[in-house]
Amino acid sequence: MPDFDAIIIGAGQAGPALALRLGQAGRKVAIVERDLVGGTCVNTGCTPTKTLVASAHAAHMVRRAGEYGVTIDSPVTVDMKRVMARKDQVVLHSRHGLKAALEADPNVTLRRGHARFLSPREVRVGAETLVADLIFINVGGRAATPPIAGLAGIDYLTNSSLMDLAILPRHLVIVGGSYIGLEFGQMYRRFGSAVTIVETGPRLIQREDEDVSEAIRVILEAEGIKIRLNAPCIAVEKHGGGVAVKVDCSDGPPDIEGSHLLLAVGRRPNTDDLGLDAAGVATDARGYVVVDDQLATNVPGIFALGDCNGKGAFTHTAYNDHEIVAANLLDGGRRGVSDRIDTYALYIDPPLGRAGMTVAQAQKAGRSVLVGSRPMTRVARAVEKGETQGFMKIAVDAETNAILGAAILGPGGDEVVHGVLDMMIAKAPASLLAEAMHIHPTVSELVPTMLGDLRPA
Repeated sequence: MPDFDAIIIGAGQAGPALALRLGQAGRKVAIVERDLVGGTCVNTGCTPTKTLVASAHAAHMVRRAGEYGVTIDSPVTVDMKRVMARKDQVVLHSRHGLKAALEADPNVTLRRGHARFLSPREVRVGAETLVADLIFINVGGRAATPPIAGLAGIDYLTNSSLMDLAILPRHLVIVGGSYIGLEFGQMYRRFGSAVTIVETGPRLIQREDEDVSEAIRVILEAEGIKIRLNAPCIAVEKHGGGVAVKVDCSDGPPDIEGSHLLLAVGRRPNTDDLGLDAAGVATDARGYVVVDDQLATNVPGIFALGDCNGKGAFTHTAYNDHEIVAANLLDGGRRGVSDRIDTYALYIDPPLGRAGMTVAQAQKAGRSVLVGSRPMTRVARAVEKGETQGFMKIAVDAETNAILGAAILGPGGDEVVHGVLDMMIAKAPASLLAEAMHIHPTVSELVPTMLGDLRPA
């Protein structure tokens, strides 16, 4: 007889939620974690970084106090030890809360150690072999290390190791002009560091439409962040007490001298040391576990959730993975990954909220696209707050009146976009949202206004 009804490998965002759901259903569950309960989100991702973003925002607003008629007599300084202590306190609260919930459930057993498959039904943890008919892989991912010349000879930071840096870098050089790099770049610039962001491509966050990328570049450069694009040949070497980053750019000097180097060039799944071969679980060329629409692997009874399955790289996609699996296993559902709409945010200030397709993606898919847009300079709430950077836009199918996607770059953009997302999930036509009455003064009230002025893309 199996020792457990289910084994969950990894206590990231999908793992504890699934363990508790199965436990409530009377299933005996073992959840295995070799490091910190909560995974990336709680310990090195969402929770700590957004806590740091809040501290950086506070410093930025104090510096802007004069614009609001508020006088600050002394210079603005940032105490990084206190900033990091606040971050640590928030992280510990979240981690301990998750751990306590797992330990309080009589049907859930938290095992510590490195799990490796022995067979499709057996997992080894230390000296113990766990057996179950259902096994869920939820091992997350880690920062990818690019093949940069000279990297082996220097010290560098990732999003994880930067969480332990209690000093303020004199000059932080960031390789990678996407979400992680941009968030850290603005954050540390507001803390007081000089910041240079190096991107190999021709523009920042290349998955977004060009107007979004350009608006974000303008926002960051206005705060004194230097951005180097078109840098395909990057090399690094020690320079004094810091690092010299050699770039091949169309503009600017060929070398950038910094005190610290942060690599923010993507993620890779933590699947290379699980013994997946012993279970016969298939992975793709990048190491992601191959799953179907219900998150089942090629081996019956084994599922993969969260970042390691390549179906999403966010906490909300991981949590939704657990909801899909739980609904299908326990509630007789038939939910799938294909049911959800892509949505995410970039937490610079102002934030970018995204839902559905970009205009470029919609056009590439052969859709006839209408676009409505509004600069934040024409949004009363943004003007009143003194936060008029950015813009919003929405894309609609000209033939079906379906909402295809939206980008809200401005105050509360990460929240405003949910109004559009919910309409898309409900498959409501754009004309229905255009008739909605929203509260004034808000940023959201301009979404129906945009839909009243659609033009061909």
